[in-house]
Amino acid sequence: MTERIALHTRLKSGKEADYDRIHARIPDDLDPKLRAAGVVSWSIWRSGLDLFHLVEVDDYRAMRLALADDPVNVRWQGTMSELLDVEDDYSGDDSGIPLVWSLPATGP
Repeated sequence: MTERIALHTRLKSGKEADYDRIHARIPDDLDPKLRAAGVVSWSIWRSGLDLFHLVEVDDYRAMRLALADDPVNVRWQGTMSELLDVEDDYSGDDSGIPLVWSLPATGP
């Protein structure tokens, strides 16, 4: 069963167009690294400087550990660090934004 993880990141002011342009297509070598680390899907929404991610992954913490020192991800995170207000070096033990409420798939 996959995990659904919500994340929030924030852009540096003035970097919105750069972020959108760079994410129009991620590097060809990053996609297979993400999938090999257990990522099923990753979607990002942007509202001004705020970025909201929804990640479906086999094991979020294992994915972060697998990608922490991967040269392809390290290079990608270097690119992102120029755009993000707070960079992610994959060293933390986070588990995303805690779920507060969800509408059940079926009603009462």
